[in-house]
Amino acid sequence: MGKLSPVKGQYVYVDVEGVEYKVYFEENGQGIPLVCQHTAGCDSRQWRDLLEDKNITKNFRVIAYDLPRHGKSDPPHGVEWWKEEYKLTTSFYVQFVRNFCEALDLENPIFMGSSFGGNAALQLALEYPDYFRATIPVEAADHTPGFYQEWWHHPHTHGGEVCASGVWGLMAPQSPEKDRRLTWWYYSQGAPGVFKGDLYFYSVDHDLRGKLDQIDTNKCPVYLMTGEYDYLSTPEDSKRTADQITGAKFVEMKEIGHFPMSENHQVFVKYLEEVLQDILTKEKSLVK
Repeated sequence: MGKLSPVKGQYVYVDVEGVEYKVYFEENGQGIPLVCQHTAGCDSRQWRDLLEDKNITKNFRVIAYDLPRHGKSDPPHGVEWWKEEYKLTTSFYVQFVRNFCEALDLENPIFMGSSFGGNAALQLALEYPDYFRATIPVEAADHTPGFYQEWWHHPHTHGGEVCASGVWGLMAPQSPEKDRRLTWWYYSQGAPGVFKGDLYFYSVDHDLRGKLDQIDTNKCPVYLMTGEYDYLSTPEDSKRTADQITGAKFVEMKEIGHFPMSENHQVFVKYLEEVLQDILTKEKSLVK
């Protein structure tokens, strides 16, 4: 018998605003739920190394899902989704994440998202501080304008190759080539218009300027983590954001870029382990 991965995948039905979504997710581990959101235009394969990391899964139930229209998750059921241009909004995004967690009956999960998922983590800390144990915005900032462009979905371009090539330069040159190539490969398989639609949230609808002081880190600790090679949400952008959230922490990750979990897991997980340990330490101190 061949070697089997401990990661298990299945579907869950999630209702958002009266519309049903068939959502694919993978999980492994036990303990505190750690819910992971992929980057814009990609899918949960970005978290494969984390899902199989024994040092993490011995204390955390790692769950990585495909946002609707991404990977193995369908577009919405029961509506003519093909008749409207896909534009991901803040209101839908935060409600989907909350409803997904509730559909799995998760108790006080940690939410970690990267890029547009990191921006969602900031929104969740603001909207649902009593529900999430902590949020970890990776490669995130309060406002990331300028990337919602028509050429991400245009009949004169090959959407998958354009998206994949666009992300290549966002990865650090030190990251292993095999992992950078896989990150490129994942991006080349996105459905038409999905990357552009995700960027509507990332660059247009997401804007927490003037609202960051409303995030209560006593209820929901916030840890921003950004790679030094990221030129979309730069370390300076993330630090500026963290400085406006009382009690938030910022970590600059050296020798890594915009896709840390898939371009160089070994570097990323060292930083992540410190953050997760800090969350556990804080909880133990509160119990005492």
